[in-house]
Amino acid sequence: MRLIDILKPENIKVPLESLSKNDAIAELVNLLAKNGDVTDAKKVLDAVLERESTRTTGIGNGLAIPHGKCAATKDLVMAIGRAGTPIDFQAIDGRPVSLIWLLTSPPDKTGPHIHALARISRLMTIDKFRQSLGLAKTSQEVFDMIMKQDESL
Repeated sequence: MRLIDILKPENIKVPLESLSKNDAIAELVNLLAKNGDVTDAKKVLDAVLERESTRTTGIGNGLAIPHGKCAATKDLVMAIGRAGTPIDFQAIDGRPVSLIWLLTSPPDKTGPHIHALARISRLMTIDKFRQSLGLAKTSQEVFDMIMKQDESL
């Protein structure tokens, strides 16, 4: 699976306006809803926040991958935000988060959901790539960087 197959430039927001974890998640869910990728933003938001309440998705190195499964999503979809101001995500390393990759999928699409999470994690272990994303000025720049790096894996 390539991330570029599920990511659209219009589902990337640079910078996010939000200053808190829940607001940032809501901002990304609303972006997906605005672009027609989810049918019910509230149900998606509730699913992602419920998952977040069980354990933080702030995985360290300034990265969070909030995700959830919900029938208000027809297919696996993704939104990415770069925080204008780093956000406290209660990350495992205690550091604030600047890059947020949000995933949502229907309950019956577990395989693709897990593969996307693994692919994001793999990409984000590349220090130079992660640092470049953190400096991106536009959504298109983020998309182009992901496309280039995704193709090289």
